[in-house]
Parts: sequence; C-alpha cells; structure tokens
Amino acid sequence: MIKQIAVFLENREGRVSECCKALKDAGVNLCSMSIADSKEFGILRIHTDNNELAHVTLKKAGFLSTMVDLVAIEVPDTPGALADILIQLCDGGVNIDYMYSFANASGHAQIGFKTETPEKAIVILEKLGVKMI
Repeated sequence: MIKQIAVFLENREGRVSECCKALKDAGVNLCSMSIADSKEFGILRIHTDNNELAHVTLKKAGFLSTMVDLVAIEVPDTPGALADILIQLCDGGVNIDYMYSFANASGHAQIGFKTETPEKAIVILEKLGVKMI
C-alpha cells in the first residue's frame, strides 16, 4: 500500500499551478499525478517523495486535501499483463474505484488503484505473484 493525496480544487485558471508551486516551495517532489475534473471542481491525485510534508503544506496553503491508501503494483510491460491481473481481481470480488500509472524506468509499469477492499486485493495479488510496491 502507498499513500496518495487527493486535493480538491476549484476549476479555475491557475489553481493546479498554485498547488504545484506550494509543493515546490516546500521542497516536495511529485512522483505521480492525475486529475479528474467537472465543471466546478477537480480532484488532483498525487503521490510525492514526502506525502506527510506535502499534505501539511497543502493544508497550510488553503487546499482541501485528504490522504488515501492505494494498492500499488508492478506490471510487466507486455500485452495483456494488466488485463490478466484485473480479471483475477474482478473474479475475486474486488472492485476498482480508479487507477493510474506512475512513471519509472524499470521496464515495468507501476499502477496504483483505489478499492474499498484492499485486503482482499492484496491476497489475490500475492497468490498471483504480483510484485507490490
């Protein structure tokens, strides 16, 4: 499991850059980032090299944020590797709320996903021999 920070942002010009600047000024490095938006607001999901500091920094800068646990895995960079894992999770009763990948240079994709049943997901992933981060 890894920690992710979900930041709720008003959908207005410059808000994402203000968030990133606050992290930069605190010396926090972004490792991954995803944003989902609607007309009025967005949810910026980030993983950093120091999530505790990032979370405190964002709160001090006036951003509404929360820490969330993600199941994080490495997936071989081959056709169908992710599909095979997702099929087994689905067959095991694990619903994935959302997911995104992280950048790396290991020759494997790194995927983080949110589920209401992380313990069940971890048991299935361990049985499959999936490397967890």
